[in-house]
Amino acid sequence: MSKDRLFEVLLSPRVTEKTTRVGEQGNQYVFRVVNDANKTEIRAAVESLFGVNVESVRIVNVKGKNKSFRMRAGKRSDWKKAYVRVQEGQVIDFLGGESA
Repeated sequence: MSKDRLFEVLLSPRVTEKTTRVGEQGNQYVFRVVNDANKTEIRAAVESLFGVNVESVRIVNVKGKNKSFRMRAGKRSDWKKAYVRVQEGQVIDFLGGESA
C-alpha cells in the first residue's frame, strides 16, 4: 500500500461518550474511514501512523439519515467507521500531549 493511501484511509477519530466508554473497557479506538477501505488497509494505517500493534479491526457501515431541508426531502451520506483494538498496554494519544 502506498504512503499516500495510508493518510487517506483514516478520516478522523470518533470521540463520543460511547467510544470513550468502549476505549476504557476494551482498549479500542473508533475511527471514521473512507467508504472503500478494508480491514487490512485500516490495520496498516493505524500501525504506521500511531506506532501501535493492532489486534483486531471491526467495520460498521452507517446508513445516512433521511432529513428535510426547506420542505425538500434529502438524505445524508452513508459512511463507514472502524473499531480498532490495540494490544494491551499500548495507547493512541489523539491530542499529542503528555500522559498523566
